[in-house]
Amino acid sequence: MMRRASSSIIRSRYKSRHLAPVNVTRAFLSSSSSSSSRDNSRKKSSSVRSVSAGLPDWIEHWSRDVFRKVGYGLALSVPAVEALIGNHVITIGVASTTAVYWMVGLNDIKQTNQTIRRNFPVLGNMRYLLEMIRPEIRQYFVEGDNEEVPYSRAQRTIVYERSKGLECTMPFGTRRDATAVGFEWVNHSLYPTKIGEQRVIIGQHNEATTQPYSASLLNISAMSYGALSDRAILALSSGAKLGNFYHNTGEGSMSRFHKEGGGDLVWNIGTGYFGCGVFKKDGSRVFDPNLFAENAQDAKMIEIKLSQGAKPGHGGLLPREKITKEIADARNLPWPVLHDCVSPARHSAFSNPYELCEFINTLRTLSKGKPIGMKLCMGHPEEFAALVRAFVETGDAPDFITIDGTEGGTGAAPPEFSNSVGMPLSFGLSYAHAMLVGAGLRDPVDKSQSKVTLIGSGKVCSGFSM
Repeated sequence: MMRRASSSIIRSRYKSRHLAPVNVTRAFLSSSSSSSSRDNSRKKSSSVRSVSAGLPDWIEHWSRDVFRKVGYGLALSVPAVEALIGNHVITIGVASTTAVYWMVGLNDIKQTNQTIRRNFPVLGNMRYLLEMIRPEIRQYFVEGDNEEVPYSRAQRTIVYERSKGLECTMPFGTRRDATAVGFEWVNHSLYPTKIGEQRVIIGQHNEATTQPYSASLLNISAMSYGALSDRAILALSSGAKLGNFYHNTGEGSMSRFHKEGGGDLVWNIGTGYFGCGVFKKDGSRVFDPNLFAENAQDAKMIEIKLSQGAKPGHGGLLPREKITKEIADARNLPWPVLHDCVSPARHSAFSNPYELCEFINTLRTLSKGKPIGMKLCMGHPEEFAALVRAFVETGDAPDFITIDGTEGGTGAAPPEFSNSVGMPLSFGLSYAHAMLVGAGLRDPVDKSQSKVTLIGSGKVCSGFSM
C-alpha cells in the first residue's frame, strides 16, 4: 500500500506541474494503411534514434568522418584566406591551427587507450580536460564554505591564517545554520575560570611503568617516513619540540630526521617490525628483542599498531623504487633493496588477547619501564571486549589506547577499506571508554585517575575539534 500511495503522489505531482519524465531514448513509429508499404513501415518502426539530453546536435553527430570533413575544410580554407585577405600572419595562423587539428585528431584515432578520444577525435579531449580541472572548478566556484570533505574551506582558512600568524576573527556572527540537523555546539559556563596548562600523565597508575610520560592534549598523529619526505618529517619533529608535544613516527620506524628535529617521539610498531625486526629465511620479518631494546632509548612511548582507520585489516606495501638509503636504514632493511617492503595484515609476535598482553609486558621490560600502548580502529565489538577481559585477568593492561576512526587517510588504501570498513572515531572512542570504565580501568569522573589513557586519532584543526 505504501508503494502504491507514493507512486500516486509522484504521478499527481507530475500532472500538477505539467512535467513528464525525460526519455533518453525515443522511438519514432510510422504506420501505413496501404498493404503495399507495410514492409517499409516495419523497417521505419524498428529504427531507434538515441537522443542525448542537453547536448548540442553537432556534438552528438561528431565522428571520425565528421572530423575528416572538418579537416578538409580547414585545409581548403588556407589558400582561400591567403587569396581573399592576403595577410601572411593570418594565413600562417590558420595553417598552424589546421596542422595541429590534424595531428591531434590522427593521434586520437591511432591510440587505443581511451575510447572517447578514438571515437570522437579532437573533440573527445575536452572531456579529459574538464575532468582534469574539475577539482579546481568545484573548489573555487561550486564548493560551499562548510562542506567538510575532507576539510571545508572555512577549516582550511583557519589553518592558513593561524599558521601565518594572522588575526583569525569572524565578524557578523556564524555563517552556519544553527537550526540545521546535525549542528553542534558547546555549552559554556556562567562562571569561567582561568585554566593553566593541561597535560596528561600516561602510565602513572601502572607500577611496572617506571618512566611515565607527560603528554600534551594535542599531538601529531602517526605518519610514516617513506610516505612523507625527509623534510616533512624534520618539520613535524621540529614543530613538536617547539610546541612541547609528541610526534608519532608511524610504522616506518624512527629515522634520523625524527631525531634531528628534537621532538618527543612515540615509536609506532607495525606488523613489519621496522626498526625492531629481522628477516627469516622465508622472507618474513619477526620481532627482535635486542634491536628493540637498543632503539627504544630514543622514544618516550611505544605504540603497537593493530590496525588503522584508513585501511583496517589491510597490510601495506612500499614499492622498491621508492625506498632510499635513509628509508632502508630507518626500517632496518638490507641495502640495496631487492624487493618491495611489505607489511603483513597481522602480527606474528602474538595471535590472541593473552599473547598480546604478554607482548605488552615484554616491551615494557625491554624499554625499561616506558609507557606501552596500542593503536586500533574499532571493528568487531566482541573482539575489543575480549581484549579488555584479558587486560583484567592478566593485569598487563596497556598504558594507553589510541582509537583511530574510519575517517583516517593514507596514500595506500583501497577505496573499499577507506569508505566502508571500520567504525567512525566518535563511536569507537565512546565504545572503548564505556568498556574500560565497566572493567575498572578508567575513572568515569576524574580521567587523570584512569589506569588506561584514551587517545583519539582524528582530524583536529581548531579548539572546537578537540
